[in-house]
Amino acid sequence: MGKVKTRLLGIEEIEEKQKKEQKEKAAMKKSVKSISNKTSPDKKKTEVAHDQTEKKEVEKKVQKTKIKPRGKAYRKAKELVDQSKVYPLKDAVSILKKMKLSKFDESVELHFVVDEIGLKGEVELPFSTGKVVKVAVVDDKVLDKIEKGVLDFDVLVTHPSFMPKLAKYAKILGPKGLMPNPKAGTISTTPEEVVQKFAKGVLRWKTEPKAPLVHQMVGKISSDDSNLVANIEKFIQAVGHKHILKGYIKSTMSPSLKIKVG
Repeated sequence: MGKVKTRLLGIEEIEEKQKKEQKEKAAMKKSVKSISNKTSPDKKKTEVAHDQTEKKEVEKKVQKTKIKPRGKAYRKAKELVDQSKVYPLKDAVSILKKMKLSKFDESVELHFVVDEIGLKGEVELPFSTGKVVKVAVVDDKVLDKIEKGVLDFDVLVTHPSFMPKLAKYAKILGPKGLMPNPKAGTISTTPEEVVQKFAKGVLRWKTEPKAPLVHQMVGKISSDDSNLVANIEKFIQAVGHKHILKGYIKSTMSPSLKIKVG
């Protein structure tokens, strides 16, 4: 219940004043209720307009993400591939070279579906992949670069004495696979020797963090066929035949070919 307000009877001025105040309050309540009723349709209109705007934005995003049709050169290259066939390595490399689609020297890539997440290792291929591996040894200058977010290296090697200083950058280096660790051989009392090893072309490979997939560049499309085949065979051995469920080879711009890995 609301509060009961007593009226002072017998004093006309006060009584008239109280009546006036009560009428003003009643009029105010009526006005507020009227405004509320009038604005509710506008509110609904605003909500409808907002929903329509959101819908249009979603439709625009969908249109942007639609896959564009492949070009004539790509479609012609794909005609060289029998999708139902599993190709021997020599045949796959030979067909891959016929499918060269660009003017630049495309990379040759391997893509494996493996039997578990977390597989990793390193391998030294018999021939160069054509990619220069940038190896850095931790010192104060390198630490300053990491502090600024400059990671201009592919492999980071360190002396054990620098590990306490590197610990604060684990969140930066870890997700990128650059944090030195004993298993990868990137912590050593003779870091210069480790640099020479990686400079020769030692590759570190691993599955994707959340999927049993391995991706690796093994050479350039301009490399000799025999060199590419040798690199591929060596990499397959490193991953292990028993772990590879499916294997594919492709260049940067080409369709993929399914290859024999056994």
